[in-house]
Amino acid sequence: MDEDMLEDQRRLVELIEAEGWDVTDLEISAYDSPWADEDTPEATVTITARKPYGIEDEDSDGEDDENPFRLK
Repeated sequence: MDEDMLEDQRRLVELIEAEGWDVTDLEISAYDSPWADEDTPEATVTITARKPYGIEDEDSDGEDDENPFRLK
């Protein structure tokens, strides 16, 4: 695997984490493109990340009447 590909992958992870996301899974695939006549490799990066939204205060009673998906 090309070191430039790995460096780009690291940079993508840094950018995502800088936005408050938690990277939970990461995959990079390097291959020669079947559509191009060139011998330059390509890469696909798949990043799975999570980010919690709507963190409730400790003083909150835990009810959110505006959320249609919350079970009551």
